[in-house]
Amino acid sequence: MVTLKGEQIYLRALEQRDLDFLYELENNTKVWEVSGTVTPYSKDVLQLYLDSAHRDIYDVKQLRLVICTNEQNTVGLIDVFDFEPNHNRAGIGIVVLDEAQRNKGIGAEAIKLLCNYLFEVLGLRQVYANILEENAPSLHLFKKLGFQEIGIKKDWVRFKGTYKNEVLLQKIIN
Repeated sequence: MVTLKGEQIYLRALEQRDLDFLYELENNTKVWEVSGTVTPYSKDVLQLYLDSAHRDIYDVKQLRLVICTNEQNTVGLIDVFDFEPNHNRAGIGIVVLDEAQRNKGIGAEAIKLLCNYLFEVLGLRQVYANILEENAPSLHLFKKLGFQEIGIKKDWVRFKGTYKNEVLLQKIIN
C-alpha cells in the first residue's frame, strides 16, 4: 500500500492556506541559489500559481507537495520536475525551510515517501536530483537513500558572481 504519511511527516497537495508559507519560501534569498530564483514573487503571482496547482502531473510535468509534521505544521516542500512519463523518469528537489527542523529525519522521510509514490503509483523507473557540490548534508542524505552520483556538471550554477559545480545523483529501480 502506498501512503504519503510517515512516522514524523506527511505529504499533501498545495492548498490556499499555503500562500503565506509559499511567499516566505520563494522570497527567501537563502534558497535562491538552489531554486534558480532571481527575482522576488508577489503574493498575486503565487496566488495564480496556487489556483492552478491542482493540474495533473501528466499535463504540467511537475508536482509540488507540502511537507507537514504530524502536528500539521508546514515545514517544507518537495518537488517533482521534468516528469517524463514516456521515459519513466523525473527529477526531485526538497527544501525544509526552518533550519531548526533540518537533520531530524524529515527530509529522508519525505524523499522515501515521494520515491515510493513515484515508483509504485506512477510507475517510474528512475529519479534524479541535482545538488550543489558544496552541499555535503544533502549529498549525504540522497546517497544514504540509495541515490548514486553519476556525474558532476562543472561551473553549472552561477550565483553572486561565482560558478559552482552541481552533482547529478540518480536512483534506478529494476
